[in-house]
Amino acid sequence: MTIQTQVQDLLDFIDASPSPWHAVATIEQRLQAQQFQRIQENDSWSLAAGGRYYVIRDASSIAAFVIGKRDLAETGFKILGAHTDSPGLRVKPQPLIDSDKLLRLAVEVYGGPILATFTDRDLSLAGRLAYLDSDGNIASRLLRFDQALLRLPNLAIHMNRGVNEDGLKLKKQSELPLLFSASAEQQLPADRFRQLLERSSGIAADRILGWELNVYDTQKGTLWGDEQLFYADSQLDNLASCHAGLSALLDKDSLNSGNTLVCAFFDHEEIGSESCKGAAGSFLPDVLERIANSLGNKPDDYRRALANSFMISADMAHAYQPNFPGAYESGHKVIVNHGPVIKLNVNHRYASECISEAMFMQICRQAEVPFQKYAHHGDLPCGSTIGPISSAKLGIRSVDVGSPMWAMHSLRESAGVLDHAYMIRALRGFFGNR
Repeated sequence: MTIQTQVQDLLDFIDASPSPWHAVATIEQRLQAQQFQRIQENDSWSLAAGGRYYVIRDASSIAAFVIGKRDLAETGFKILGAHTDSPGLRVKPQPLIDSDKLLRLAVEVYGGPILATFTDRDLSLAGRLAYLDSDGNIASRLLRFDQALLRLPNLAIHMNRGVNEDGLKLKKQSELPLLFSASAEQQLPADRFRQLLERSSGIAADRILGWELNVYDTQKGTLWGDEQLFYADSQLDNLASCHAGLSALLDKDSLNSGNTLVCAFFDHEEIGSESCKGAAGSFLPDVLERIANSLGNKPDDYRRALANSFMISADMAHAYQPNFPGAYESGHKVIVNHGPVIKLNVNHRYASECISEAMFMQICRQAEVPFQKYAHHGDLPCGSTIGPISSAKLGIRSVDVGSPMWAMHSLRESAGVLDHAYMIRALRGFFGNR
């Protein structure tokens, strides 16, 4: 693939994945195309050296792995971690508000989005439904509305004269409901929404039990800039890292390296990872231990494997935006299209320490990839990642890295074409090196 083709493939990947559940479905399709076999957590596992497998927990977290032919206790796991969720808006259980001859959709804030970026966009819904199937069993199904369904119109400047000086501020309870339709006096709002779901899903409204629906931007991703060296889309944080990790895993040199490789993509990172399928849950430890057990390793061998393992936590990094120089640490300006970023924080908001930092530097040098280092502005609280959480649970040496990007947590984020190619190349080197 050329660099431009790689990024277009990323944009296609994101545009097919407007929710964490869709992201996992997209990843699954790509794994199956490379002969990966799905296994279930409630089945007994029988794994073979050279085998390709994946397991999904609750439809929005997935772990894909290749069983190496080398001794696991001696070589350990090579792990890439990222997350499938992005900050945004989710539909409330009682969805429609009927007032002033208009229907509005009640939404709740998920994580920490830049709320102002949701205004005046062509928005729609995607996620999953829970319903009763024909046998009376609870089942779930993906749902996506392709057409623009919702909008959050801005207040005219004539009524908000200070908006350009004070910034746009939205009250989460009263000013975030999204315009949906004209009200219909002869129909209850709850019935109206369920009928909408029925038309789109084909599931009878009285069988629909609940939903997890994500508000997404219908505008597709694009390349931009004079030489098309930048790209923009929603959910770059963190589907760009998922795509880079998956692309590296599916490279033929990675698959044939003889190493035991793991890509773990978690939901719920944006809200703290405390769930059965988040990085703070048991998902990754369960998968790693079951791999070791299936290969006949003794408990002590599994602990040896963990001690010989290395994890790269890949999450996007803050690129320097020259319009706002005061927001950045002056000695740590991360520049777009200048390579992957090693993220460092003395309070361990990132998992990196000097040894794991040096190890990733060596990975980049061997792959002929430039790299940068990032430290957060001292007067601002630093975000975190799955890196410290997973590293603490497993006792595995880990490093936090990411591709530089602008407008993190905006509905429309931007990054550099070269950086995505650099990250894929570095992760290929990580998976393929002996």
